[in-house]
Amino acid sequence: MAIRDAIVDGTLAPEERLRDQELCAWLGLSRTPVREALSRLEQDGLVETAPQRFTRVAPLDRRAARDAFPVVAALHQLAAELALPRLTDADRGAMRAANEAFAHALRAADVDAALAADDAFHGVFVTASANAEISRALDRLMPRIRRLERLRFSSLGGRASVKQHAEILTAAPADVADLVKQNWLSLGALIDRSFE
Repeated sequence: MAIRDAIVDGTLAPEERLRDQELCAWLGLSRTPVREALSRLEQDGLVETAPQRFTRVAPLDRRAARDAFPVVAALHQLAAELALPRLTDADRGAMRAANEAFAHALRAADVDAALAADDAFHGVFVTASANAEISRALDRLMPRIRRLERLRFSSLGGRASVKQHAEILTAAPADVADLVKQNWLSLGALIDRSFE
């Protein structure tokens, strides 16, 4: 969805007013699908409205981030638990390659490549979990997480995700899901500190 992507990548800035007529012209759509999209984005926490006053991109919200990260961490933990018996050598190879790409992107300060590589790493567990509800829930929550990560990227220099990913890949099976959860919670803690 173009509006969601523009919010996540910062093209539409926090608290920027969203006017139906401008969005319709930009997207080449009528008012009805634009309003429906804005309504869905409001449910997902990316847009806020005050009837008869404004529709705007939701501001960055520390409390919303604090609420979202434990849920995202738990979903990824569950995905890892369900995926472990199904993981193949090819899956593990894909995760190693994604972590190498992630490390390279972080060194290059390439936010797009870093987020894509991180998504690829964790996406292996999500796909291998074969649980559609996890995917659906993450599809709703991850745009908020990625938006925060993207807009706070320069503040996240202390992240230990590359090392944590490597530990996930070499951990005993009984420890993997908990390490996945800790990986997401540590990112949440970094983003929380970035609000200070």
